[in-house]
Amino acid sequence: MKSLDSERFAFRVLTSCLLFVFVAFSSSATLAVSSKPVGEILVSGSSSIEGETVTVNGEPARTGRTIFASSSIVTPDGMAVTLNLGKAGRIQLEPGTEFLLNVDGNAVSGDLKKGTLSVLNSESSVGVRTLTGDTLNVTSGETVSATSASAAKRRAGPGGVDWWIWGAIIAGAAVAVILIASRDDDSTVSSPIR
Repeated sequence: MKSLDSERFAFRVLTSCLLFVFVAFSSSATLAVSSKPVGEILVSGSSSIEGETVTVNGEPARTGRTIFASSSIVTPDGMAVTLNLGKAGRIQLEPGTEFLLNVDGNAVSGDLKKGTLSVLNSESSVGVRTLTGDTLNVTSGETVSATSASAAKRRAGPGGVDWWIWGAIIAGAAVAVILIASRDDDSTVSSPIR
């Protein structure tokens, strides 16, 4: 009878120790994850592969999803993302981009693993570490790719078309209107006299 009681006691001690270890390790993993929401995600476009979507921390994400201070965001081909970070600014991730976001108050930084990132607006520069190992300070209106060693000014206008193309379209329309308005038309309109 004593051996059965000692086996039960040993089993309870072992179970209690395993439960303690499980709780201790699971709580430390939970503490490492940031739970501070910093903004939301705005998804645009559609993927050519069915079921492929933007992911945040490995989970599918749609417009309106909350972004936390430390997030991994991946955009597939055909889908872009705008990160609305409130007072910290707005960042656009082009299709085919992987970005590890870190936000501390109004300071935004991160690792650009692949693709292209544009800072739409921000009070301060965004620190982006590229694959070259350089950390670039990207300001409002600048774009950086994962393989670049410097940031470039974003030149795209409405609809993603460069400004000079929009200027050419507007100039062409203005010339057409002037030509039509100044066309010499010999026909005169007369009204009957009563």
